Amino acid sequence: MNKWSWFVPLSATVLLIGCSTDTSTVEKPNKTSNQTNEEEVIFQKLQAPWNIEKSDQTFYITERAGTIVSGTKDDYVRTSPRLSEAVVTEGEGGLLGMALDPDFKKNRRAYVYHMYEEAGELKNRVVSIEEKDGEWMEKAVLLDGIPGASIHNGGRIEIGPDDNLYVTVGDAAVPENAQKLSSLSGKILRMDLTGEPVKGNLQGYVYSYGHRNPQGLVFVDDQLFATEHGQSGHDEINQIDQKNYGWPMIEGTEKKTGFVTPWYEVGDQSVAPSGMTELDGKLYFGTLVGQSLRSIETTTKQVEQVVSDRGRIRDVMTDGGMLYYITNNTDGRGNPKKSDDVFVQLEP
Repeated sequence: MNKWSWFVPLSATVLLIGCSTDTSTVEKPNKTSNQTNEEEVIFQKLQAPWNIEKSDQTFYITERAGTIVSGTKDDYVRTSPRLSEAVVTEGEGGLLGMALDPDFKKNRRAYVYHMYEEAGELKNRVVSIEEKDGEWMEKAVLLDGIPGASIHNGGRIEIGPDDNLYVTVGDAAVPENAQKLSSLSGKILRMDLTGEPVKGNLQGYVYSYGHRNPQGLVFVDDQLFATEHGQSGHDEINQIDQKNYGWPMIEGTEKKTGFVTPWYEVGDQSVAPSGMTELDGKLYFGTLVGQSLRSIETTTKQVEQVVSDRGRIRDVMTDGGMLYYITNNTDGRGNPKKSDDVFVQLEP
């Protein structure tokens, strides 16, 4: 792990370290409707948002450039966490996944995944941060040196029913590393909340392997599900156990001894599934290329489009009643509208 250092060089691709507050581009909500569902826009003009969290009535949304938007629909701010390594936003990298500690209401602690640069190489790391007086401060480095690249960084974090952190890591554009247990690339990692690998992992931090670019995680009871981008179509939703999911040896519905075939795959036309949640027997997942929010029944695997007029959708979450999602039209690959990106509340 890196030693604590507040002296980090700045460049055109990194976010200036230090706490700041800027409400100038986070605007008031409005109401609309999507198909037969009632929607309310909570935040507008977000900046390539990536992950949604909620505690009581307060929402926390990471933005790829290295900021966190927090608050309610009537009172919210954008802050830049004070980190010991600057956030690098090259390509698909940046400040990505976030998970609130199970005791967040008491300890105000959260966990984030972000890209940084070390000796000219792009890497990712998982750190704990703490909120105090509306500002975020890094508390500890849980795991660093995770291979990074301008593409395929994974980046989703989920706290399981066992109170351990599950972290998705892409293959960082080196597919063969997904099959190497000695590499953190192309894996789903498991660690405790102090950053120690969990006893019973396949090897070190590795919980499962053979992944290309997993970007969504959700537990349904004790079963972990993950979304994953295919190379050319054949995006996947997998039931995750401690097994080998085949990339790059197999993809989609291909079968080979020793490898897991997906629980669901989309076929030849890519949709690029990202964040995922579960509500009332359905998995809801945002799609980027597919430009929609979709649902799939966990029993029948019947797929429906829930939202199809907002463009790229990066993440979706639920508080058990409402659904919430964020668009990702300002990430350089979309066609943003004047109000984009938006954070939307949806009545399912």
